[in-house]
Amino acid sequence: MIISALLLCTTLAQAQDTHTAIDSLIARTHRLGLFNGSILVINHGKEVYRKAIGYADASRKTPLTDQYRFHIGSIAKEFNATAVMMLKEQGKLSVNDPVSKYLPDLPAWAQTIRVKNLLQYTSGLPDLKWKTISNDREALDSLKSIPRLDFEPGTQYAYNNSNTLLQRLIVEKISGMTFRSFVTQKMLKPLKMNASIVDPDDNTPLMAKSYTDAFVQSPLTSPISGWTAVTPGDFYKWERALENFTLINPASTREILTPFAPRKQCGLGGGEMDGDKLATHTHDGTSLNYQALLTADARSGRTMILMTNNKQNNLYDISNAILNILDGKPYQQPKKVVLTALQDKIDTAPGAEILAAYRELKTSHPNEYNFESESTLNTIGYVLLNKKRFDDAILVFSYNTTLFPKSGNVFDSLAEAWYRKGDKANALLNYRRSLELDPANAAAKEKIAGLQKPD
Repeated sequence: MIISALLLCTTLAQAQDTHTAIDSLIARTHRLGLFNGSILVINHGKEVYRKAIGYADASRKTPLTDQYRFHIGSIAKEFNATAVMMLKEQGKLSVNDPVSKYLPDLPAWAQTIRVKNLLQYTSGLPDLKWKTISNDREALDSLKSIPRLDFEPGTQYAYNNSNTLLQRLIVEKISGMTFRSFVTQKMLKPLKMNASIVDPDDNTPLMAKSYTDAFVQSPLTSPISGWTAVTPGDFYKWERALENFTLINPASTREILTPFAPRKQCGLGGGEMDGDKLATHTHDGTSLNYQALLTADARSGRTMILMTNNKQNNLYDISNAILNILDGKPYQQPKKVVLTALQDKIDTAPGAEILAAYRELKTSHPNEYNFESESTLNTIGYVLLNKKRFDDAILVFSYNTTLFPKSGNVFDSLAEAWYRKGDKANALLNYRRSLELDPANAAAKEKIAGLQKPD
């Protein structure tokens, strides 16, 4: 009994030390203006830290609590991917069905897109001009006016909400319910996610409102409907439902966890299955000035949820620091993120000016921002690439290869940019370099094999 008591005291002391270390990290990060939001940390299946810090809106009058809901950006797309698989398990669709089977009013290109292409963002659907769209009908009309796809479905990857819209419309068509009703009745209620809500508005109580660093509040409106806002507690219930296969079975989970290629998104973001168990799960999302990150390792009973209504593009840095604390390792205090500082330049300036601004920032604020990671410029490059600013993206990726010449990942990113521009020779050159540096890069091997085939 004495030994058991000593073990209990040691465990409690370790838990208190962990809580204190995480709390110190979060308090300092908040004090530096780098985090405003909610955090939930589960370790070995037990809650070790829960905190809401900062303000519920731009007025800075209402403190956040863990009862506030947050938009979670792209993570909310897990609800439509799961809904599709629920209907599949009911025998009401196949992921190999053409989209035209359920949405026959779309142009002829819908006959070539499979439901699976929507889930893997390989449909070839172009991104719409979302700033000119205010509702689902306008978005659908815009899609109907598209004469052709950007590429043959299943051959390339392009992440955009055109795929999201059609997923949700297919769920509505098959179920005979609005997407909002389907999520509420078939998912939120059975999982007892009682605080969550689909498509909250400015009058929804306990809804965190997102805002800029200048304390300008963003509206809650979105070009398309179907976005679920959650509290930290409900978010954890959702993750547990995925791990326990409460709504869909392991085969269906694997279907929407397996991406088109490594480091690409799928219905559940990313992760790994271990047999018929969900081993790991990671997904991040951004919407307006909201950002969210979920990381889970079911093998160690570890889940981390971070949600903010004041986007700083640093949730992975915070998450990595907390993971190191949990593992008893040294950690780095999160810094300001270059992407945030250069956002205006990225939106409007050519690539050369973006790099000049990056170098000036690095010279004038070497310790204030995170310049140590290859992901800093890689992230900026992908923002440009997703806007089809191919030359600007190539310039940024190329510069990143000079900073990190031994990283297979940065050469892979540069190769992808050349490939999407249509320059197969430079794509092949950089895929080969990526594979030399990272022989385990299976996606690069496939790309090289494809590029070497005669036209």
